[in-house]
Amino acid sequence: MLEYPKLEIRRKGVTFIKGASGAGKSTLLKLLNGSLSPDEGSILYSGKDISEMDTIELRREVILIGQNVYLFDLTVRENFHEYYSYRDLPAPDDETIKKFLKLCHADFSLEESCVKMSGGERQRIYIAICISLMPKVILMDEPTSALDGNTSKVLMENLSEFTRQNDMAMIVVSHDPILAKNYADHVITIERGN
Repeated sequence: MLEYPKLEIRRKGVTFIKGASGAGKSTLLKLLNGSLSPDEGSILYSGKDISEMDTIELRREVILIGQNVYLFDLTVRENFHEYYSYRDLPAPDDETIKKFLKLCHADFSLEESCVKMSGGERQRIYIAICISLMPKVILMDEPTSALDGNTSKVLMENLSEFTRQNDMAMIVVSHDPILAKNYADHVITIERGN
């Protein structure tokens, strides 16, 4: 059970959430994007209780990039188009797709199939798609879990800078203390659900 008498997360910059396995970090992210509802109390986003917000509106503004990567057995371009279509948004042009792939250290051909890609490659493409949707809040659960150290570093440098330049908030759950030390503006520690 998670208990937060009052927890405020800043609307801009990079916040890392750290804590032992099973402490409730991933659960907190699911609460913040409305995937889970609190048993008691409320979660406010821009002064509104998220349980009373339109789900589509909330999902456009607050996006959760979980540990599991969901890509279709299609090309890189087609995956971007599918995610935009799902959100009733016009498909991005190729230059936009390339820009976000580069941001996520995922310089792949737009015609390349995602089927045979490694877990780390798929993870970077998925992150690129989610970031390209330009949410106001990005929730990331172990975003570098399938990446090597150098790729993790480049990805977090790029995403941290992009987040700050675009007045977004990025909330990251990570077991990597070096990432938190190097990229966090704020750190929240969860201990035994508190």
